[in-house]
Amino acid sequence: MEIQLKSEITCPNCGHKKVEQMPTESCQFFYECESCKKVLRPKDGDCCVYCSYGSVKCPSIQQKESCC
Repeated sequence: MEIQLKSEITCPNCGHKKVEQMPTESCQFFYECESCKKVLRPKDGDCCVYCSYGSVKCPSIQQKESCC
């Protein structure tokens, strides 16, 4: 299975979408929406903002490894 390294984050506050490159060595716990400036944090039970708000889960989850 090929690991995808780009994910489209959708801000739950304003609906703004942006494709971002996901880090491969760590999880991203905070993400600031460039439109409304709201700082996103993972939802309960998710390891990072990509797992909560992205179109693609983070690389660790894609590889079925424990996340961070």
